[in-house]
Amino acid sequence: MKNLLNLFIVPVFVFCSFLQIKDLSPGGSLKIENSSKDNNQIGYLFFKVEKTKSGLEKITLESKKITDGKLKSTPTFDRNSGGVGDFIVSLTDSNGKEFVKQIVEDPLNQNLESFDKEGISRHKVSTENAEFSVRYSHSAEIQVVKVEKITTAGNQLLFNQKL
Repeated sequence: MKNLLNLFIVPVFVFCSFLQIKDLSPGGSLKIENSSKDNNQIGYLFFKVEKTKSGLEKITLESKKITDGKLKSTPTFDRNSGGVGDFIVSLTDSNGKEFVKQIVEDPLNQNLESFDKEGISRHKVSTENAEFSVRYSHSAEIQVVKVEKITTAGNQLLFNQKL
């Protein structure tokens, strides 16, 4: 029985090893896809926002980082989930085609939780400056970042810059 098993197993391994060698030969075609490398990178954009004396927000892009990895899930954009004062961050190519669009809750008016004798309570804290970040699946085609503020009259453009 052992000899019969060796008679069938050994030829299978030899046959499979020849298939792999054939695929790696100079005449064989080996495809290298750059897009899969782009899909396996995560981009981070770090912003700073501060209120000016006139009451408008001034946003600056502090830094940009790209690391290897893959996002577990990509958030879907829902315009109705954003409230007045929230930011919409859009990442586009040079022609204006959107790749990423995310809502960031108002970083200047944050909800904080505190614990006291009555239990957990939430407080809204207003600040003059704050930091926020955006995480996205990196693509080499992304060229422009745009930040808009949701207002009662519509969206107000606060920041627009080439990456």
